[in-house]
Amino acid sequence: MDLSVPPGPGLPDGLVIPDTELVERFSRSPGPGGQSVNTTDSRVELVWDPASSSVLTGAQRTRLLARVSGPVVAVAHEHRSQHRNRVAVRERLAARVRELLAPPPPARRATKPTRGSTERRLDAKRRRGETKQLRGRVED
Repeated sequence: MDLSVPPGPGLPDGLVIPDTELVERFSRSPGPGGQSVNTTDSRVELVWDPASSSVLTGAQRTRLLARVSGPVVAVAHEHRSQHRNRVAVRERLAARVRELLAPPPPARRATKPTRGSTERRLDAKRRRGETKQLRGRVED
Protein backbone atom coordinates (compact mmCIF):
# COMPACT_ATOMS: atom_id res chain seq x y z
CA MET A 1 0.00 0.00 0.00
CA ASP A 2 1.47 3.36 -1.08
CA LEU A 3 2.15 6.05 1.53
CA SER A 4 0.25 9.27 0.91
CA VAL A 5 1.72 12.47 2.35
CA PRO A 6 -0.94 15.23 2.49
CA PRO A 7 -0.27 18.69 1.03
CA GLY A 8 1.41 21.24 3.25
CA PRO A 9 4.16 23.83 3.28
CA GLY A 10 6.80 22.77 0.75
CA LEU A 11 4.41 20.14 -0.65
CA PRO A 12 1.67 21.97 -2.55
CA ASP A 13 0.34 18.82 -4.25
CA GLY A 14 1.20 16.30 -1.56
CA LEU A 15 3.34 13.25 -2.21
CA VAL A 16 2.71 9.57 -2.83
CA ILE A 17 5.59 7.27 -1.91
CA PRO A 18 5.26 3.92 -3.68
CA ASP A 19 5.23 0.79 -1.54
CA THR A 20 8.33 -0.50 -3.35
CA GLU A 21 10.44 2.27 -1.76
CA LEU A 22 9.29 1.46 1.79
CA VAL A 23 10.90 -1.22 3.94
CA GLU A 24 8.66 -2.57 6.70
CA ARG A 25 10.16 -4.60 9.54
CA PHE A 26 8.41 -6.33 12.42
CA SER A 27 9.79 -7.29 15.81
CA ARG A 28 8.64 -8.05 19.33
CA SER A 29 7.30 -5.04 21.12
CA PRO A 30 8.71 -4.09 24.54
CA GLY A 31 6.45 -3.55 27.52
CA PRO A 32 3.21 -5.10 28.73
CA GLY A 33 0.94 -7.05 26.43
CA GLY A 34 -0.55 -10.05 28.16
CA GLN A 35 -0.10 -13.68 27.15
CA SER A 36 0.96 -13.03 23.57
CA VAL A 37 3.66 -10.46 24.36
CA ASN A 38 6.56 -12.83 23.66
CA THR A 39 5.06 -14.50 20.61
CA THR A 40 3.72 -11.74 18.34
CA ASP A 41 5.80 -9.33 16.31
CA SER A 42 3.64 -6.26 16.87
CA ARG A 43 6.37 -3.57 16.77
CA VAL A 44 6.56 -1.99 13.30
CA GLU A 45 9.50 -0.09 11.82
CA LEU A 46 9.07 1.71 8.49
CA VAL A 47 12.17 2.88 6.59
CA TRP A 48 12.30 5.15 3.53
CA ASP A 49 15.50 6.23 1.77
CA PRO A 50 15.01 9.68 0.19
CA ALA A 51 18.39 9.58 -1.57
CA SER A 52 17.23 6.82 -3.92
CA SER A 53 13.58 7.89 -4.13
CA SER A 54 12.03 8.57 -7.53
CA VAL A 55 9.11 10.71 -6.28
CA LEU A 56 11.08 13.74 -5.08
CA THR A 57 12.04 16.71 -7.22
CA GLY A 58 15.63 17.93 -7.13
CA ALA A 59 14.85 20.82 -4.79
CA GLN A 60 12.85 18.57 -2.43
CA ARG A 61 15.63 15.98 -2.34
CA THR A 62 18.24 18.65 -1.60
CA ARG A 63 16.16 20.16 1.23
CA LEU A 64 15.41 16.76 2.74
CA LEU A 65 18.98 15.47 2.55
CA ALA A 66 20.24 18.70 4.14
CA ARG A 67 18.17 17.84 7.23
CA VAL A 68 18.75 14.07 7.43
CA SER A 69 21.88 12.17 6.55
CA GLY A 70 20.39 8.74 5.91
CA PRO A 71 17.07 6.95 5.64
CA VAL A 72 13.98 8.31 7.38
CA VAL A 73 12.77 5.84 10.03
CA ALA A 74 9.48 5.71 11.96
CA VAL A 75 8.64 3.21 14.69
CA ALA A 76 5.34 2.30 16.39
CA HIS A 77 4.82 -0.17 19.22
CA GLU A 78 2.17 1.39 21.44
CA HIS A 79 -0.68 -0.86 20.28
CA ARG A 80 -0.96 -4.60 20.89
CA SER A 81 -2.16 -5.20 17.35
CA GLN A 82 0.34 -5.25 14.48
CA HIS A 83 -2.28 -3.78 12.14
CA ARG A 84 -2.87 -0.74 14.38
CA ASN A 85 0.89 -0.23 14.69
CA ARG A 86 1.23 -0.38 10.89
CA VAL A 87 -1.38 2.37 10.53
CA ALA A 88 0.29 4.47 13.24
CA VAL A 89 3.78 4.12 11.74
CA ARG A 90 2.54 5.19 8.30
CA GLU A 91 0.95 8.30 9.80
CA ARG A 92 4.19 9.08 11.65
CA LEU A 93 6.36 8.67 8.58
CA ALA A 94 4.04 10.88 6.51
CA ALA A 95 4.14 13.58 9.21
CA ARG A 96 7.94 13.33 9.46
CA VAL A 97 8.40 13.62 5.67
CA ARG A 98 6.04 16.60 5.58
CA GLU A 99 7.97 18.25 8.40
CA LEU A 100 11.33 17.64 6.68
CA LEU A 101 10.12 19.04 3.35
CA ALA A 102 8.70 22.23 4.86
CA PRO A 103 10.73 25.33 4.01
CA PRO A 104 12.66 26.95 6.85
CA PRO A 105 10.88 29.78 8.66
CA PRO A 106 11.76 33.31 7.57
CA ALA A 107 14.78 34.80 9.30
CA ARG A 108 14.05 37.02 12.26
CA ARG A 109 14.40 40.69 11.47
CA ALA A 110 16.06 42.51 14.36
CA THR A 111 14.15 45.53 15.67
CA LYS A 112 15.06 48.36 18.02
CA PRO A 113 13.22 48.67 21.32
CA THR A 114 10.79 51.59 21.41
CA ARG A 115 11.72 54.73 23.32
CA GLY A 116 8.89 54.14 25.79
CA SER A 117 9.98 50.58 26.59
CA THR A 118 13.59 51.74 27.09
CA GLU A 119 12.45 54.52 29.43
CA ARG A 120 10.22 52.13 31.41
CA ARG A 121 13.07 49.63 31.77
CA LEU A 122 15.54 52.28 32.97
CA ASP A 123 12.95 53.79 35.34
CA ALA A 124 12.27 50.35 36.84
CA LYS A 125 16.03 49.79 37.29
CA ARG A 126 16.39 53.17 38.99
CA ARG A 127 13.51 52.45 41.37
CA ARG A 128 14.88 49.02 42.19
CA GLY A 129 18.31 50.49 42.93
CA GLU A 130 16.79 53.12 45.23
CA THR A 131 14.83 50.42 47.08
CA LYS A 132 18.01 48.39 47.61
CA GLN A 133 19.96 51.46 48.72
CA LEU A 134 17.38 52.16 51.42
CA ARG A 135 18.09 48.72 52.92
CA GLY A 136 21.64 49.73 53.78
CA ARG A 137 23.04 50.91 57.09
CA VAL A 138 21.61 54.15 58.43
CA GLU A 139 24.24 56.77 59.24
CA ASP A 140 23.75 59.88 61.40
